[in-house]
Amino acid sequence: MTVLNILSGGAAQGLVKSLAAAFKTKTGFDIAGEFGAVGAMADKLRKGVATDIIILSSALVATLAAEKLVAPSSIKDLGLVETALAVRARDSKVAVVNADDLREALLASDEIYVPDTTASTAGIHVAKVLAQLGIADEVAGRLKIYPNGATAMRELASSKGRRPIGCTQSTEIISTDRVQLSGSLPKGCELATMYTAGVTTSAAHASEAEALINLLTSSDARDARIRAGFASERG
Repeated sequence: MTVLNILSGGAAQGLVKSLAAAFKTKTGFDIAGEFGAVGAMADKLRKGVATDIIILSSALVATLAAEKLVAPSSIKDLGLVETALAVRARDSKVAVVNADDLREALLASDEIYVPDTTASTAGIHVAKVLAQLGIADEVAGRLKIYPNGATAMRELASSKGRRPIGCTQSTEIISTDRVQLSGSLPKGCELATMYTAGVTTSAAHASEAEALINLLTSSDARDARIRAGFASERG
């Protein structure tokens, strides 16, 4: 089997999965690798894990290019991804208009499902927002922290809690069964992250990696990006 190896933030997993068949038809390559917290994925690349293509936050890709681990000429933006709220599909959506609403919603929840608060884009932001809202200590015991947003959302879907809530990248919420996107974080607490792809300087299949980037960012894939939760422009 001919395989293209990827290390990617969980935010791009749904999009890559949706285009994997088209990529195989075009190149004959399957896509294998890992999707997880961006910091953890970057560290795997630094440690020498065989990788042809990365999809991480724009700032992190720039850092890896400066470290000569990613070819600068190959870098392309996929789009912006919001950090957002999630609830189980059977639960009512949470109405959050401002920071006070968000504080109330979090305090009313008995479980708060989030990705890694030290290595993932959304998790780091959640920790910052909890501190900003002044409730970090109060809700610490309710946090359900998982290695990445996809895992956190699957656990939210299976929660037996009275009123659980989740917070991660909107793309990870959209691609998970039995959870629903509840809404964006309010002004002052929001985060929209640009996700960017690049070919690694150690790529065994550089041309195929470039072909995948071209497919992911193509005009033909615009609808797939929107369905997956990507916005096309910086806000």
